[in-house]
Amino acid sequence: MTGKAQNHAKTMRMPEVVSRPEWEAARQVLLDKEKAQTRSRDALAAARRRMPWMVVEKDYVFEGPHGKASLADLFEGRRQLIVYRAFYEPGVLGWPDQACRGCSMVIDQIAHLSHLNARDTTLVLASRAPQADIERLKARMGWDVPWFTITDDFDKDFDVDQWHGHNVFYRDDGGRVFRTYFVNSRGDEQMGGTWNYLDITPLGRQESWEDSPEGYPQTPPYKWWNWHDSYDVGAEPDKRWVEVSDAGEAAMRTETGIAKP
Repeated sequence: MTGKAQNHAKTMRMPEVVSRPEWEAARQVLLDKEKAQTRSRDALAAARRRMPWMVVEKDYVFEGPHGKASLADLFEGRRQLIVYRAFYEPGVLGWPDQACRGCSMVIDQIAHLSHLNARDTTLVLASRAPQADIERLKARMGWDVPWFTITDDFDKDFDVDQWHGHNVFYRDDGGRVFRTYFVNSRGDEQMGGTWNYLDITPLGRQESWEDSPEGYPQTPPYKWWNWHDSYDVGAEPDKRWVEVSDAGEAAMRTETGIAKP
């Protein structure tokens, strides 16, 4: 044990040590609170899906690995787009060898993008660094998230010129783009996982248990899940996985005594 660890052991006020039944009882009390928090989180996500939208009227131009791109281009043909403003530019601590430490930690936590893509959602990064620097940094850090260079007032117009944040957009069949949600500061701490990303989108997780407005796309839970290298656009859920997930879901419902996830 190091000197620092020994010092912590002496100064930490540890919780009470109890028997197994007492521990289980305490755990149940906390579990009830955690379940209430989960329901509250679901209700907040449902409220997000009912937020009004704001049409994006200006034309924004980005530089990407293949040249100039519009905001609509960033969707990559999907309906939903999440843009994380990462600080990587002159004046940022670490430039040009590294991006902002906090932004880099967020990027390190991003789940495999195929799962978002399977829900008609694209995630990209946007910074003011030139593409040559971005590509070099991506190679060094092992990142493969699409990353674009901001060339105009996009960051200022969408509240990320002074601080990081996630902006969410939706593209309709007519090609119009809408801003649907924005989260920054400590709200960004939860980002990285597929579920949390989907929960900030206008369509949500698109599963049948969700409280969504009428007509929103929804499929049964679990059935669309897949290995990240095995998604096939438009394919029906694998019958064997449907059987496995049905059995698991039934067992979970029996154990918990609840009707919804």
